[in-house]
Order: sequence, then C-alpha cells, then structure tokens
Amino acid sequence: MKVSELKPTEVFSIFDQITKIPRPSKKEDKIRAFLLDFAKEHNLAVRTDAVGNVVISKPATPGHENAPAVILQGHMDMVCEANDKSFNFETTPITTIIDGEWVRADGTTLGADNGIGVAAALAVLTDDKLVHGPLEALFTMDEETGMTGAFNIGEGMINGDILINLDSEDDAELFIGCAGGVDTVCTFNYNRSFAPKDFHYFKVAISKGQGGHSGGDIHLGRANANKLLARFLFDLSKEYELVLSEIDGGNLRNAIPRAAHAIVGVHTSNKEKVRVALNKFIADVETEYKDLEPTLEIEMESVDMPDFCVDSETSLALIRSIYSAPHGVVSMSRELKGLVETSTNLASVKMAADNTIVVTTSQRSSVNSRKWDIANQVEALFTMAGAKVVHGEGYPGWQPNMQSPIMEIASEAYRELYGITPKITAIHAGLECGLFLEKYPHLDMVSFGPTLRDVHSPSERMHIPAVERFYEQLKLTLTKVADLKK
Repeated sequence: MKVSELKPTEVFSIFDQITKIPRPSKKEDKIRAFLLDFAKEHNLAVRTDAVGNVVISKPATPGHENAPAVILQGHMDMVCEANDKSFNFETTPITTIIDGEWVRADGTTLGADNGIGVAAALAVLTDDKLVHGPLEALFTMDEETGMTGAFNIGEGMINGDILINLDSEDDAELFIGCAGGVDTVCTFNYNRSFAPKDFHYFKVAISKGQGGHSGGDIHLGRANANKLLARFLFDLSKEYELVLSEIDGGNLRNAIPRAAHAIVGVHTSNKEKVRVALNKFIADVETEYKDLEPTLEIEMESVDMPDFCVDSETSLALIRSIYSAPHGVVSMSRELKGLVETSTNLASVKMAADNTIVVTTSQRSSVNSRKWDIANQVEALFTMAGAKVVHGEGYPGWQPNMQSPIMEIASEAYRELYGITPKITAIHAGLECGLFLEKYPHLDMVSFGPTLRDVHSPSERMHIPAVERFYEQLKLTLTKVADLKK
C-alpha cells in the first residue's frame, strides 16, 4: 500500500504530495507555489503577505454564515535532518515508508511536523459535505528557525475569532499553552597557530545519537553529542597538552545534537594513552546511556597533520565552556504535573572561515523571567570564557486559559467520537500561538494533532490510526462551532 492510499485518503493523499515538495526553513517557495495552485484549482480565495505567509479562505456552509470564523493554522517548513549528510533537502523528495502502524522516512526527517497539519487543513477546505462556519487556513513560513512568518504576519491576513493550531504531536491531548524561547549565540575569535610536527593527530567522532526535539524530548535525558565530545576533550586536556584543529557538532537550535566530531592532537608519546582513555570513556557512556542510546557510536581514527590549529587559549576556553554549559531540564512546572517548565539545549558548534567558532544554544520556559534567567546564565559563562554573546529576539509563551470555549468544544468532540476525555495540557515547545495572541488578543485558541514521535530527527514517525482520529475530531469540532452564533 502507498502512503497516499492510507485512511483518511483525503488527508494522506495531500500529505503524500507535500512530502515530495522540498521545503527547508526560509526556502518555502515551492510549497508556497503548491498552496497557491491548490487554491486556484479549487476556486478558493487566497492571499499572501510580504514575508510569504499564505491564507486560503472558504465561505461558510449556507445557513452558518453568522458562526464564529475559524482559523486553521500550520507551518510550511520542516526540520531537515538526515543520516546521510549529503542528502539535499532543497532538491530531493523525501522517501516515505509504511512501517506497521507508522509512517516514517528513509533516513531523513519525515516532515509530518507540520506537513500533516497542512494536509488536514487543505482536506477540510475541499470537503463539500462538511458543515462549517467561515474558514481561513493560515500557513506560515519559517516556523522552525525563527517563527518569521508569525512574527511578521501582514495586516488583515486573518480575521477569525477562533484559532486551531494543527502543530501538536499527541493523540487524545489538547494543548492550551506553550513555552516561550530565546536563542543565545556565543562567538569565539581565534588565532591560527602551526600544528606541532611531533604530535599525533586523530579525529574523534560521536554519531548516531537519538537526538530529537529540543523541547518535546528534552526530558528524556538523551545524549547531547556536543556535551559528550567536550567531556572527552576536557578529560584529555587535564592529562596531556592538547591542540584543537577542527570541531563541529549539531545543526539546528531546536534539535538535540546527534553527532559531533573534533580533530585534535597530542604528543606522539601519548597516542596510545589516548586510545586507552577513549575505551574507558566509551565504557562509561555505554553504562550511563544503556537504554537511552542504543545506536550511539564513539570512534577515533588517526588523520594527517592539519594545516593549522586553534590557539591554545581559545581552544581550552571553548572546550571548558561547552563542557560546563548547562543542557537539559532546568526546572519542572508546578502548575501542570509532568511538564517541563524551563530547559536549555546546547545546540551546535560551528567553525567559520573568518576564524570564528560559533556556539548556539536555545532556551525555553513557560515563565518569561526564567527563560531569561537561564539565557543569562549561558551568557555569563561564555562571556567569562572570552566569547562575544548575543541573544536573539525570542518569542513569547502562550499562557493557558482553562476557560477556553474552543478547548471545551474540541474536548467534547473527541469524547463523543471515542469515549475518551482528552488530556488538557501545555507543551514545552514553541508554538506560534503566543505570537498570534500578542497581535490578536481576542483569539480563542487550542492546538491538537496526531501522534508523532522523534520529530526533528531521522527517526521521526507518525501513527497512522491517530491521523484518522485527529481528522475526525477536527471536522466534528468545526461542525460544532458552525452551530454557534457570534
């Protein structure tokens, strides 16, 4: 069976088309063109704004024109992570695989975050049997790397009273709040020095970690490849004179780093001692992450003498600061049991051609002051290490409203369909709802979606039965709203 033939076919057939469209963040031209063509094909009104957001509108079912207008909202872009670093997301379609009750991709992220939300909204727009009030489907750009679309949504793009965000990842759960976030970028300037000729050089590489979403999966305690690499290099630097030639780890601010590597050197008389130290380090890591990281690999190989090394002062400051930088859960919510309140992700370490090394971290919290507290702790640490530190603009959280009417309607819809009252909760991840609420404070909002697992990693997968439950809940929710009056 093909993905396009899965039930509900009206959703999966569109999702299948979306997976074939390259759509990295900030490069959404092709998916935007698809949406505009879709609106034209189905004779639906469509508009765009200066940053590239798209809104497709559909009039109410006759007799329901006075119902509250509903905005269905999802984002166009996807996180691009692949096991094969040569995979080009800008030109190559994703290959989907049906694996039992799950859909996954072949060695890459699936893009169900948020392709399935986009597909569901489009399916609703083409369903002529569905009873609904006025509909607007808002598709934002660049959600994954900056929420650029939500930050800069054009004047008059949306006019609805209710917003249903389709970017959640758990069946039978309704989300009415999310964490805010801010990125902190730390830049080291270094001088090049000659690589010592009497040193032995090797590449130590950490790979095949589980990774995952830096918000939704941060509580799982998975390994951060950047932190593990810095830990090993710090241990070596305490025992031997160590030179650093190259370092690279992680890619995206909102993904837990799965891989990292460094090229370092020690005096030739110590090369066998380094191998012994690595074997001990591997044993320790295997014990610590026995059940969490079944595929994690740590390897070392000899390499040729590099053209240059990073000056010793900067290399030691870099290693020490990465090793000591916070990562993971900082505190848990006291309002919602089991919800992470504050966390930080040491996301990436990158060398640039201008003799700089850039460390990117990402902080999240449902409490704004705590978000800035952990960001400032990161700033303090890296400033002491000699880096230049800059915080991003950040984005707001979405404070839960336990009296939300649309929350009650969506909950009732799920209960009627499946005899289960969905869990009401918040998510330790960034949704665009906080930004929409700042600009449109009258909006009544809820977020729900099908079950996704390991998003932002090549292990991302989507539960097929949950998609049908999600779509039926969405349709019944819209029908219930259609019976209301403004």
